[in-house]
Amino acid sequence: MDLILCHQTVDFDALGAAVGLSCLRVGSRIVLTGGAHPKVKDFLALHRDEIALIELRSVNPKRIRHLIVVDNQQLSRLGKAAEWFDLPQIESVELYDHHLNSSSDIPATFQQIEAVGASTTLIVEKMQENNINPNPIEATIMGLGIHVDTGSLTFPQSTARDAKALAWLMEKGANVKIIAEYCDPGLTPKLQEIFTEALDKLETNNIRGYQVAWVLIETENFVSGLSNLTERLIELSESDALLFAHIYHKRHNNKPYPENRLVVIGRTRIEGTDLNQLFSLYGGGGHSQAASLMLRNVDADGKLKQLVEEFITQIPHPLNARDLMSSPVRTIHPETTIEQAERVLFRYGHSGLSVVDEKDHLVGIISRRDLDLALHHGFSHAPVKGYMTKNIKTINPDTLLPDIESIMVTYDVGRLPVIDDNRLLGIVTRTDLLRQIHQQRKEVKDENGKRVATVSCLLPSMRHSLKKSTWKLLEMIAKEAEDQGWHLYIVGGAVRDLLLTNNNQKVSLQDIDLVVDGFHRSADVGAGVELASTIQKKYPNCRLSVHGEFQTAALLWHKDPEFGSLWIDIATSRTEFYPYPAANPEVESSSIRQDLYRRDFTINALAVRLTPPREGELLDFFGGLLDLKGKEVRVLHANSFIEDPTRIYRAVRFAVRLNFDIEPQTETYIRYAIESGIYDKLKLKNHVTPALTTRLKAESKYILEANYWKPALQLLSDLDSLKCLHNQVILDDKIWWQIRCASRWLRYLDPDNNIGHWLIRLEILISKINPQERKQLALNLHLPKDSLERIDKDNIIYSEIQELLLKCNKISDKYKQLYRNKLADLILVAVNSKKEVRRIIWQYLTQWSKIQAPLNGNDLKRMGYKPGPQYKLVLDRLLALTLDGEIKTQQEAAIIVKQMFDNG
Repeated sequence: MDLILCHQTVDFDALGAAVGLSCLRVGSRIVLTGGAHPKVKDFLALHRDEIALIELRSVNPKRIRHLIVVDNQQLSRLGKAAEWFDLPQIESVELYDHHLNSSSDIPATFQQIEAVGASTTLIVEKMQENNINPNPIEATIMGLGIHVDTGSLTFPQSTARDAKALAWLMEKGANVKIIAEYCDPGLTPKLQEIFTEALDKLETNNIRGYQVAWVLIETENFVSGLSNLTERLIELSESDALLFAHIYHKRHNNKPYPENRLVVIGRTRIEGTDLNQLFSLYGGGGHSQAASLMLRNVDADGKLKQLVEEFITQIPHPLNARDLMSSPVRTIHPETTIEQAERVLFRYGHSGLSVVDEKDHLVGIISRRDLDLALHHGFSHAPVKGYMTKNIKTINPDTLLPDIESIMVTYDVGRLPVIDDNRLLGIVTRTDLLRQIHQQRKEVKDENGKRVATVSCLLPSMRHSLKKSTWKLLEMIAKEAEDQGWHLYIVGGAVRDLLLTNNNQKVSLQDIDLVVDGFHRSADVGAGVELASTIQKKYPNCRLSVHGEFQTAALLWHKDPEFGSLWIDIATSRTEFYPYPAANPEVESSSIRQDLYRRDFTINALAVRLTPPREGELLDFFGGLLDLKGKEVRVLHANSFIEDPTRIYRAVRFAVRLNFDIEPQTETYIRYAIESGIYDKLKLKNHVTPALTTRLKAESKYILEANYWKPALQLLSDLDSLKCLHNQVILDDKIWWQIRCASRWLRYLDPDNNIGHWLIRLEILISKINPQERKQLALNLHLPKDSLERIDKDNIIYSEIQELLLKCNKISDKYKQLYRNKLADLILVAVNSKKEVRRIIWQYLTQWSKIQAPLNGNDLKRMGYKPGPQYKLVLDRLLALTLDGEIKTQQEAAIIVKQMFDNG
């Protein structure tokens, strides 16, 4: 006998999953191990005979062979049926559930636990896979299961899979009228009475901007339907979280308990809180935002207060103006002209500017709309004081996000200056606010499909993933920053790689970028350097390198027994402006948001805060986490590739290394930048263009020396972006073959990479450029001396070597033509030669170059010949004869030596 077990007080989701499984397992029976929710009980009163139900008391335990548990992972919720799992004849135990964080003590031989809104969804998917169709009433029950457990797809745990399952059930005849009737049950007279009492007794407290409510209701008997009442109570009270406690002494059938019972039903809408985690400590469980527990013989009032206090500790510190604002603020004076103000807006991409007097006190704000209007009427030389807004709404650094939103909506203002002691500290714009609200509301799934908050605490996973020594170092740096009143963030590639790493893997980060954001309090432009200097004093084994131009400092360890070759960059948060395309950016101090905004791709514009009060918070203002999940490389700015062509190479590098795709719009921007001809125009203007010289060389090296250089080079070619090097560079079939051939030779002949394999690949790639421009390109890229010498050798020289080799008949003659050349030169000659010449060079490198004459100089001395110029002639002759196979032994060589010396 196959039995499908529902937990005690069965709900529609458990019943729906069980009904679906009964369709899949022909002959199986559903067992309700206890009572049922009121509406489930009402439904079964009408439809019990249409379901494969069997009473618990009617089961013959000796006939049980297979047990299947739905929507539950604990034996204690199965009542007397829990005893069946110990029966010796049980062949299998299957478990289907959607509560990922529940602890399980059911000895399952198979389990499927996935992050969907309802367990029923998992079973519907199995029915679809097996082409099993339910009848209309079965489809209705399963539809009820999904609707009720997902709040008709409105609960946070709802997924697209639930929606697809519902759609399929409707196709199979699910009755939406019945579903509507049982999904939104009204309150019984008893529940209405309790609801009124709960409203009267409800206690509330404002915690960090959130309304937390709780209430304790006592009745003599157990009351069904309190979950629905709790939902209505949190809605009517407009609370952000509610703990509804119900203490009773008798069962609903009026039989007394020896001990009281306390049921606590929790609901929360506060991001970052987890009721399942809280209640599971006491044997309860559920979802992060909806859970319940039952306790026996407790002090109900004391226990509820304890639970409320423990829940409050979960509530995250709310964002305030200090966290949202952009800082420092770009300001102008009242006498600044409209035209000058417009140029400032263009430079920084702002939508408005703050106007301050000679004491730096805020006197007005002027928006882009104000400037456009003045320019339209021809007042470009008029001062801004005549057009600025003087009636300004301001906030202080501790103003909370909800209050900021309220002010903006009430007064319809797009920017709020942040004032502290009459000093303009920062500004919060409508864009800042909307971005944060969107970030808080969007969802991301982890690798198991579980919903996770976009902003969540990543410290536990970082601590687990990083080497212990590295994590301790980061903690210490964070503590130093905190002591200075600064915020510290780990940013960029390290965050990206940590998020891409499986939880069970360790990450060995050798390059870590940290950003100090101290402008909210006391830091100046040198905060990063100051912090790095402090750390270096505690780690004398590391070297400190300061780059004042970019406000950064680096801590470098080299082959350290604890840290290896670790490189930590500590920068002060900054923004940058490109004076013209491909130039080095001009850098100015800024906030962490603007620092992330200046970066190249969304997946690199991620940061994790390392300092309180929200340590472990992930900052993702531009959708980087979603792009990591979607495996896409997306650029942050439309003009990014115009400003810096090396970002094209970085896009390719990340796409190939991470096995990502370049997002379609990003690819469009790349192709536009190439087709615009901007890079050629810059070369003609003789601009200093580091992005087309030193930085481009660095990116080319990264790609050409990586183990993924082949697909990366092909992608660069497909994007037509090799033209960033020179407009004549193309990867045609011949060049592509030469590069791959040279790489095979290098891998065999130079396994230790002494030559620099990437340089050989680059030299072949640019080999078709005319000689003069090729040499200039090599100089612009600052290629090393050996490479410049090879590039300076015209193809004519290589052609001469080919011709001479083909004229030689003896091996020794071929040897003479080759042995003066370096390995890199010979490989370049080989890939540019016919097969016959290539074979000769290969034989020389792999065979002839390793052949030695039977006698050497020391042998000649022992034979009594005095060293002198003739030694070389003799030894060369011996080697030539050996190569040609005319002598093989020392005796034969000695005869030749004697002849040559005797003949003088």
